This record gives sequence, structure tokens and C-alpha cells, in this order.
Amino acid sequence: MTRRLPEKTIERRTLADRRTSLTCGCACAVSIRKVLYFENFSPPLQPELVQALKDAGIRTDTDLLLNNDSAEIFRRLPPELGISLLDFRRAIAKVAELASATLVNGDKLLEQENKRQEDIFGDDMLLGVPEVDALLGGFSPPRVVEVSGDKGSGKTLALRHLSRADDSSVLWIDSSGEFSPERVSHMMEQLGDEVSPAILERLQVSLAFDIEVVHELLESLRQTMSSREASNQSPHTRLVVIDSITPLLGPMLSATSSQGHAVMTTFMRQLRAFADSFSLTVIVINTATKILPRNSEAVFETARKPALGPSFTFMADATLWLSHRPEAESEEDQETTVHVAEVLRSRISRSKTWARFKVRRGLLVSM
Repeated sequence: MTRRLPEKTIERRTLADRRTSLTCGCACAVSIRKVLYFENFSPPLQPELVQALKDAGIRTDTDLLLNNDSAEIFRRLPPELGISLLDFRRAIAKVAELASATLVNGDKLLEQENKRQEDIFGDDMLLGVPEVDALLGGFSPPRVVEVSGDKGSGKTLALRHLSRADDSSVLWIDSSGEFSPERVSHMMEQLGDEVSPAILERLQVSLAFDIEVVHELLESLRQTMSSREASNQSPHTRLVVIDSITPLLGPMLSATSSQGHAVMTTFMRQLRAFADSFSLTVIVINTATKILPRNSEAVFETARKPALGPSFTFMADATLWLSHRPEAESEEDQETTVHVAEVLRSRISRSKTWARFKVRRGLLVSM
């Protein structure tokens, strides 16, 4: 296992430069909403109508559908177009149909869910607790997952289990300096023959106390993975863990300024693009904060919620909330505690699902 501090160069690029470099390196762009231009519709609209709308300043589905006065747009069309108001409204209805989400029948959704459950058994990036792995369908890339909870809820321990995937390396970005290689070694001893003895060699730990250093580390990883892909070298990185994201982004957030939120949004979009480009699983660990009277998103009653505000939850593919259950639910064995994993929000599986698990002598085990 290597533990290193990122080297500081004399000529430091600006934060915006690093963001641009990372985004360009991923060879893909991320936008809040995909705007549909009339030329891209399939089947296409009447070319003469498309050109007339463009001449009237109406170029996209949003321009047309969100306009409050369709009759006013119709009056701006040239008379030689030869289209009636009824035909124009039918064209608007067609645009609305083409721009809307595709309907999926219930039997198809059931088929997709059954296939997702079957794929879990072929996944090699698992926590090792079937009930918890089933919540998100495993952790295979590409995806960005937020794991949140209070201290002692099992966040870091769970991800150490996840780091056991064979034939791949892990980049662990430590933002607090609390990573303990001794605890990883102890976990390996407890698991015995279930893990490869080369895990520590494939685990790379880097310290990063601000978001700029994280950008430098990800840019370095991008260059390394690009060169390894070209030469077909192994092992390749499949998992990136940021432990934790809260001290990196939290100090930037303010109720009086949107700059910190813009930095957070841009960074998370770049993580998503990075994961897609290099087939990575990116896990961001988030701490918890107080909410009164209770967290309505959680299945079990609690006055705690993920930090960094409500919008952060929507920036990941899924938010996994871990909590330590009360002493009354724990066993008499003082070395065993009961925990719960809840899916607060997810785009890759069902939300509002949960599973219980145990932590026994530093290991995750089923109930």
C-alpha cells in the first residue's frame, strides 16, 4: 500500500483550468437538461415549418412548449407557409410527444428488475452481505454513489470490504488523515483466505485537504489510466473513494452566495463524466447533520440527515444511508452491533428500501 502526498508544482493552474482539463479528458460533457433541437427529431418535422420557427426565434422544444401563447407564435409564421392554426397545434402536440419520456410497460420493468437481481450474483464488486448488495444491485461501474451516516455507522468499514475486488486497484482519497492501514490489515486477517494477500499493494492512499488537490489527483489518475489503456497494462483502477467529501465542499457552501454550490455541482458532474469515461465506481463518503423534527426521507425515524444540503443527494446515482441501531436491537455479544442500510434516493435501483446487517469484530456479516 502506498500513502503519498500530492506534489506541489511551482506553476499552479487555476481551479477552472483543472476542471476544464478533467472534463476534456473524459471526452464527454454533462448538462442539466438535454435540449432538443427541431432538426434532431425522429421522425423529423416538416422542414419548411422548422425553418419558419427558427426565423421566428423558436429553435428548441423548450422554446415552443413553454411559450404561453401559441397563437402569437402562429401569427409570426409567414403566410406563404400555408399551415392552418389547427395543423400548427397538431405540430405542437407532436413535438410534445417526441420530447416526452418513453413509456415503459410494467412487465418490462419487472423483467429489468429480475435481470438486475440476477446480475448481482455475477458482480465481483460486492460488500459480501447479500441483503445490502441487493439494495443497489452491487457496486460495479460506472456509477457515483454517496454513502452517508454518522460516525460509527459503518461507512468506512463497508468500503474497505468493497476494496477487495480482485485484479483492480483502489484510489482512496483521505481528506482527514484518519485512514488506518492497521485496521485494513486486521480486517484481512479476520477474513482469512477470502481475500487476496495483494490487497494492500493495490490500495493507493492519497491525502487531500482541499478540492483543488482532489482535482490534481483525479487528473493524475486520468493520465495514468489513459496510458494503461493504451498499453493494456494491469491492474487497472476500478474504485475511487473520497473519504470524506464533507470537509472539502462544506466550507464553500453559504446561504448568501451561490459560488460554493456552483463548485459542488461542477465537481460532481465531473465525477460522473469521469466514472463513465473510464468505467469507474466512485464512492463519496458524506457525514451527517441534524434535522428537526425528523428526517422524512429515512425509513427509520431519525433526526439526522446527509450533510451538504438537499441538492447534493440528487448529484449522485444513489444515496446509501447507514445508521447504528439502538442498543435494544443489538445482541448480548458486546462485540456485535446492528446497523441498517437505507437507499434514500436512487436512479439505479428502487428508493426507500433497506436492509439490516451486523458488524462483528470489525467485519460486516448478515443478520
